[in-house]
Amino acid sequence: MSRAINLRLAEGHVRSECERLGIAISALEPLPSGGTHLVCVTGAGAEEFRLHYAADVVKGTVKRFPFYRSPGPW
Repeated sequence: MSRAINLRLAEGHVRSECERLGIAISALEPLPSGGTHLVCVTGAGAEEFRLHYAADVVKGTVKRFPFYRSPGPW
């Protein structure tokens, strides 16, 4: 089971829903076409998110930015 999910949801919404559901985020990045690429720490967390937001999961291949570095404290 994959830890990565492509979603038709805004990054802020994904972040707040992961917090509400107690799902740890490994990586979060915007998609060029809109939406968010989410990578959960565990496959179980990703599966739980998929169950809650099945209608918002993007099926198939999604174009991503060639390189993305999350803004951080560094």
